[in-house]
Amino acid sequence: MTRSELEAMSVEECWSLLPDSSVGRIAVAIKNKPDIFPVNYRVDGSSLVVKTAPGLKLAAATLGSGIAFEVDELDQMTQTGWSIVIKGRAIEIRTVDELLDADSLEIEPWAAGAKNRYFRLLPDDITGRRIAPVGDGARGTALS
Repeated sequence: MTRSELEAMSVEECWSLLPDSSVGRIAVAIKNKPDIFPVNYRVDGSSLVVKTAPGLKLAAATLGSGIAFEVDELDQMTQTGWSIVIKGRAIEIRTVDELLDADSLEIEPWAAGAKNRYFRLLPDDITGRRIAPVGDGARGTALS
């Protein structure tokens, strides 16, 4: 079996991979307990825009002290892939101009329901890791 090696990715490499997906996960604290939600997103300049419904997820993301976002792509057969984590703060998009810009990103939520609110994730820290094959018999490293 081919083993894989874990390698750090540059910030530039992370930004180049982020548009390849449209679904990630946000981690927030709700009543001092962590929670994770899948979200649909798009890259917009040097930030991410998330489309969501009003409620707990939006409130926790925008009213909390910080937010984490994770997206990955994994291939079970080759045991390769990548993972990107962004830490920062979220602000709700509210002005007409910003809402029109967010609408133009054409974020299509997978889940049914009225999703008419947006927030922008402003990154403070971006890290990425790639799991790349190194050949038969080599020692592998887990993605954790």
